[in-house]
Amino acid sequence: MRKGGVILYPTDTVWGIGCDATNAEAVKRVYEIKQRDDSKALICLVDSDARMQRYFRNVPDVAWQLVDSLKEGEGKPTTLILDGAINLAGNLIAEDGSVGMRITNEPFSKELCFRFQKAIVSTSANISGEPAAQNYCDIDPKIIEAVDYVCWSRRQEHKPHTPSSIIKLKENGEVEIIRK
Repeated sequence: MRKGGVILYPTDTVWGIGCDATNAEAVKRVYEIKQRDDSKALICLVDSDARMQRYFRNVPDVAWQLVDSLKEGEGKPTTLILDGAINLAGNLIAEDGSVGMRITNEPFSKELCFRFQKAIVSTSANISGEPAAQNYCDIDPKIIEAVDYVCWSRRQEHKPHTPSSIIKLKENGEVEIIRK
């Protein structure tokens, strides 16, 4: 990923296609692999509050409250869409200046984010419009062939996984649930 590579990896939700979230060329490749219109946003994973804070001009208090409540509970992984994204590839940031980011607590993806020391793109490992790949065996061979590396962790797993909840928090305090 440090050289612009794209990977397939297990996350705290479904299998994901990932890359350095600060590298516009790598992000472009992810859109191409997914055959997804680049006007549709991709989300990022980070390993900690401190890392998340590097990518927004201002994280509202309500976001930190949500992050804290998610840490305490064993609830569904939740992605927060926040305004004022900075220090990320321009083609990753939505027209309104927002980006979706999730602090992962799943051991493999958390360690990957920690070792990489940057936000990592995390979009479901599927062709746009197709069902998300819950397990490695569900991934379209075209996607496997298109990436530079496939992580070994959890390839043998066969259990149900679902995408994250998505909550948009605007700077004016407005809260919108995008996906439950």
